[in-house]
Amino acid sequence: MVDHHQFYNDQIKRYSQELSAVKRQLFTSSMLRLAIFLLAILGIYLCYGESKLIIGILVLTFILFLYLVSRHTDLHYKKAKLLALIRINETELEVGARNFQSLADGKEYIDALHDFSQDLDLFGRGSFYQYSNRTALQQGSEIYASALLANEPRDILKKQAAIQELSAIAEWRQDFSATASLVKTETSYLKIINWMKGYTPFTSPIMKYLPWVFSILSGLVIGSYFLDWISGWMLIIWFFLGLGITGRHLKRIGKLAADCSKVQSTFQQYQSLLLKLEETAFTSDILKEKRGLIIRENGTASKQMKRFSRLLNGLDQRNNIIIGILGNAFMLRDIQMCYAIEQWLTQYGSEVAAWFSAIAFFDAYNTMGNFAFNHPAYNFPQIHDGPLIMQATDASHPMLDPEKSVTNNFSIKDAEFFIVTGANMAGKSTFLRTVAIQIVMANTGLPVNASSIIYNPIKLITSMRTTDSLTDDESYFFSELKRLKFIVDKIQQQRYFIVLDEILKGTNSTDKAQGSRKFIDRLIASKSTGIIATHDLSLCQAAEDYEAVKNYYFDAEIKDDELHFDYKFKQGVCKNMNASFLLKKMGIVN
Repeated sequence: MVDHHQFYNDQIKRYSQELSAVKRQLFTSSMLRLAIFLLAILGIYLCYGESKLIIGILVLTFILFLYLVSRHTDLHYKKAKLLALIRINETELEVGARNFQSLADGKEYIDALHDFSQDLDLFGRGSFYQYSNRTALQQGSEIYASALLANEPRDILKKQAAIQELSAIAEWRQDFSATASLVKTETSYLKIINWMKGYTPFTSPIMKYLPWVFSILSGLVIGSYFLDWISGWMLIIWFFLGLGITGRHLKRIGKLAADCSKVQSTFQQYQSLLLKLEETAFTSDILKEKRGLIIRENGTASKQMKRFSRLLNGLDQRNNIIIGILGNAFMLRDIQMCYAIEQWLTQYGSEVAAWFSAIAFFDAYNTMGNFAFNHPAYNFPQIHDGPLIMQATDASHPMLDPEKSVTNNFSIKDAEFFIVTGANMAGKSTFLRTVAIQIVMANTGLPVNASSIIYNPIKLITSMRTTDSLTDDESYFFSELKRLKFIVDKIQQQRYFIVLDEILKGTNSTDKAQGSRKFIDRLIASKSTGIIATHDLSLCQAAEDYEAVKNYYFDAEIKDDELHFDYKFKQGVCKNMNASFLLKKMGIVN
């Protein structure tokens, strides 16, 4: 078993050493550029009057500067990536120490109408998402959130295999995440995809050949001018003819150039992520399938994206006065570039969404592989199709401090319903959330916080945190009724595991007891499976009326005028309540 804490410390040490070396190289590179500049000035001074030598010095200096600038840019990128790798490992150490509140909390994914989104602390401050998410891309974050919310119990073994495979290649995961974290885009991926889908070409087929023919003729015209075969006026007329041909499409060229400038950096940066996926062979079915989206018979996606980046960069060069004027005057360069870009969009534009999706998918699954790597004591559920829905040993909630959490064993069969009673703060709600989040994690393909777990895949639905709505003019009670109706409608369509926490809280005790019992009768009649936590001991009578109903409880004891909880899940009915004791203990009542 890998000591992930030691692994992260070793990674920080290694990347810090590499960063120091890169900083030294950057300093050397800066000094070398300065030295070449000074030597060039000295050379021009010493060769004053020798025009050929001066031109040679200028050309040589220009070439060296281009090389050194390119090398300096590469070193800056390497420095940024090393800093990102160090941050990744520092973040893991911080989260391992349970300091993760500064990370993105994903509150935008909370959906009150979802089967369980609002009830399980999946999103928001201190949530499972905030604790586990390491996605670097917005689309990756969305895919990870969607995976948690999918409530999809199919293909769990395939999901597990993909997560296990990524968990085992920690350095590759970190390299991919660091590269993705450096992606800074001006335009969102959705806008890019929509732009490509909605783009209408303006260049005609003749424009494939026109710039080449015009360029050849321009060469003849220029050559004729220098051979004194034609006058300068003919050269000027040809110059403005080229500008005139390009100018006919100036508005549409300008619009395309403006749009391309917004997406250019995105394609340049995504190309390196595609290359990493193409260079890596995966064995699990899901990862192979996703990688297959970027492998083409006539070339890989990274090559096509690199080619498109060059085309976009070429069109962007029109802003250079020399290239923009002379290139269009003698080569119809803008028309040539626009035709090539539009042909690329026609041929590959429809595939870009799949390429982006593949990158984002790996970003999301990297997060899940990272989670599995960070929790070697967690176990992947054993999937079976027998009458047992779930049997977990030493189960605990992943958000509880492992140094303090109390584990429980839990076993429930299909069509069984548990009624859980207990004193305040004894652990009922935490236990319900433990069972619920294990179902969510199991359906997602993640390992769960248990020493062993047998699981028959099932969808989850909950009612634990109903709230009133001033905006919709809804009372708390009516909101809860709507939620219960939502559950009843859902279980008529598909098989669900139901988790309820103290239902019908918005009415009086007698009405609540009667209504709750009738609702439980309805669930039992539909052969539903699930758990309900309640303070109403009268509901425990259902266990005597139905064989499928079982009573469990969490206990509390008062010892030496202090409350003590063992947080253990026990069979039976709770006898000790603590509200009166707590009121007195806190000086609220006498």
